[in-house]
Amino acid sequence: MMTNIKKIPLAFGSGVFELNIPEKNISTLILPSEPEKQENGALLIRKTLENPINSKRLSEIVNPESRIAIIVSDVTRPTPTAKILPLLFEELYLGGAKDENITIIFALGLHRQQTEEECRKLLGNEISKNIRFVQHDRERCAHIGETSFGTPVEVFEEVLDADLIISTGTVEFHYYAGYGGGGKSILPGVSSEKAVLSFHSHYSKLFEGEPLSGRIDSPARKDIEEAAGLAGLQFILNVVINSRKEIVAAVAGDFIQAHREGAKYVDSIYKIKVEPADAVIVSCGGFPKDINLYQATKALENAIPAVKAGGSIVLVAECAEGIGNQVYECWNKECRSPDDAIERFKQFFEFGGHKSAIVAKAAKQFKLYIVSKLSEEESRRAFFIPAKSVQEALEAILAENPDAKIHVMPDGGWTLPVRK
Repeated sequence: MMTNIKKIPLAFGSGVFELNIPEKNISTLILPSEPEKQENGALLIRKTLENPINSKRLSEIVNPESRIAIIVSDVTRPTPTAKILPLLFEELYLGGAKDENITIIFALGLHRQQTEEECRKLLGNEISKNIRFVQHDRERCAHIGETSFGTPVEVFEEVLDADLIISTGTVEFHYYAGYGGGGKSILPGVSSEKAVLSFHSHYSKLFEGEPLSGRIDSPARKDIEEAAGLAGLQFILNVVINSRKEIVAAVAGDFIQAHREGAKYVDSIYKIKVEPADAVIVSCGGFPKDINLYQATKALENAIPAVKAGGSIVLVAECAEGIGNQVYECWNKECRSPDDAIERFKQFFEFGGHKSAIVAKAAKQFKLYIVSKLSEEESRRAFFIPAKSVQEALEAILAENPDAKIHVMPDGGWTLPVRK
C-alpha cells in the first residue's frame, strides 16, 4: 500500500532540513496565524511613533539640548534594529535632537561582546557612521535602589547619564519573563552582573510551577518593570515580527502600557490551541534562534505543552556556536543524570545552570532527540539523544509506535502551543 508522504521544510541555521513524514502520522502543523496581507513595516512604525500609547510624541519630549540614550538588542535577538532606527531618528530630529547628543547602547545582559562588524551590521551603515555607539559594560554600573523582590537595580552609567532613555526591542514569548521587550532592555539588558544573577535567581523558586511563557503576570516581568521605572526608562519602540522576520506590528510610548499592547498582538498570532500528541518535531525557526543550545532550549520549552507525558520531542537546532554558555557547558559535564541537574539547581542557582535544569526536567517527562551540529557527546551530556537527521529521529519514533500522532512546529522559537 502506498503511504502518502508530506514534505515539510524545517529551518536549520541559515539552511533547511526536509522532513518526509507519512500523512497518517501528522497530527497538526502548528503554525502561527500570521496575517496574510502585510502592512509595510516602516508605515507601522511611523504610525505608532505619531500616536504613542500613554505618552507624548518623542518630537515633543526632546529639544536640541537633550542627551539621549537609545538601547538596542544584541546579536542573539532577531530585532530588525537597522529598519527601526532611521524612523526613530526621524521623529527625534523633528524635535530638534542632535546627533552629537545621542548614544546607542547595545543591551548585552550577560552575553558576549560583539565584534565591531556585528555592531555596524545591526545598526546599518548610515547610523553606525554618524552616531556614537557603545556596548553595555557590566563593570560600569551605578546602584540606584532595589526592587520589592530584593533585586539590586544597578544600571550602566552611560544609560543613567542621559536625560531621555529610549528602548527598542521585540515583543515575543519568553520562558521566564513571560514576554521579551519593554523594560527587559534595562533588566537584564544593561544591568550589572550582580543584578542579573539576582534577577535570574528568583527563577529557581518558580521552576517547579506552571510554565511562565506567555504570562504577562510573570513575577519576573514585575521585577523588570520596577527596575526599569527606577532607572527612568521613559519611552519604548517595540516591534512584533513574523517567522520571515518581517515587522507585523509596532508599539511605542509608555514602557508598560505599550508593552501590554504588543503582548496582546503576540498572543493573537502565536498562541495556538492544541491537543497533546505522541510526539512533536520542533525547529527553532533557524538563525539566530538556533545560534547555540542556550538559545535553542526556548523552542524546546515552547513545544512541551503539545506533547503527552512520556512522548517524544525532536529539537531541530543547528547550534553553530555550540552550547553558548560556559556555566551551562560545565553543568552538562558535571551532572551525570537529569536528577543531578534538578537537585543541584534547587540547592544552588547559577546562571547558565538553569538551562541544564530546564532540559533535565523535560528529559524526565519526555524522550528528547536533537538534530544539531553538536557532537554526540555534547548532545548526550545535555540530556538529548543525538540524531544525524530529522528523518533518523522520526524513524526512531515510528519504530516504537508506527501509528504515532506527531505535531510539527516549524517556528518553535515563536509559537506557543496552549492545551485546549
